[in-house]
Amino acid sequence: MAGLALVVVTAVWGLTFLQVKNAVAIYPLFAFLGVRFAIASLALAPVAAPRLRGLGRDGAAAGLLLGALLAAAYALQTAGLERTTVSSAGFITGLYVVLTPLCALVLFKVGIPTPGWIGVAVATVGLGMLSGVSAGSPAGDLLVLGCAALNALQIVVMERVAPRFDAVAITFVEMLVCFGGLGAFALALGQVEAPHGWTVWSALVVTGLFASAFAFLVQAWAQRTMSAVRIALVFALEPVFAGVFGYLAGDRLGRLGWAGCAVIMGGILISEPTAAADLRLVLSSGLRRGPAAGRRS
Repeated sequence: MAGLALVVVTAVWGLTFLQVKNAVAIYPLFAFLGVRFAIASLALAPVAAPRLRGLGRDGAAAGLLLGALLAAAYALQTAGLERTTVSSAGFITGLYVVLTPLCALVLFKVGIPTPGWIGVAVATVGLGMLSGVSAGSPAGDLLVLGCAALNALQIVVMERVAPRFDAVAITFVEMLVCFGGLGAFALALGQVEAPHGWTVWSALVVTGLFASAFAFLVQAWAQRTMSAVRIALVFALEPVFAGVFGYLAGDRLGRLGWAGCAVIMGGILISEPTAAADLRLVLSSGLRRGPAAGRRS
């Protein structure tokens, strides 16, 4: 069930990719991120408030660390995107799939079963195929690599703290820290202006409520029982969903892109039998319902 919920989260991230792209074309990016996480914090506040006392100092510190990692990852990715190609940034961001088991091994001596390493390697190849990697700027690529490392750390740290603390309370602290950190970036850069128009507001509401509050709450809940490596592999589905929804909106992935999607899913199927079962359930549900109409973004 937790794996299925995470697949839904990656689908939400993939679905909002186009929304965010359109919104930040007309509204400052760091202002967008600040308001996004303000909405996420407000959405969780009524439920989280009575639970905060139960966190204690250790829980509050864990939430502060998780939020700082997440906010810094967004900031580094944004800075990197200004200096390198989109395809290069997309691939390097996805390298958290590789960095997550490495962080777990180095920091916490968590051994990874052989199928997990094989699945990680296969999914990484798929990410490269899907993004159509092209040479970018070394400086920009290094910044985006920092983003990938912080994403991996956030997943690994969450694995350690999720079983110990209330999921709603720790997610609320994480979202609040993201709001404060990214809002501070917006202030420092002079990107302070009121949101305007349906394009911006619809993206803010959807990303704030579903791609942030709901998504990271699900992660905190799921990591009570799921390993960091499996979480990272399921999150690798985000560019797959972004590609599918982009295709439905008129974009064309091409043969290499579709092959990359298939290879990423193959890596997930290899990694763990339970992950394979979750993916089969989603795909069979989608086939029964027919095709849909209509990034950790």
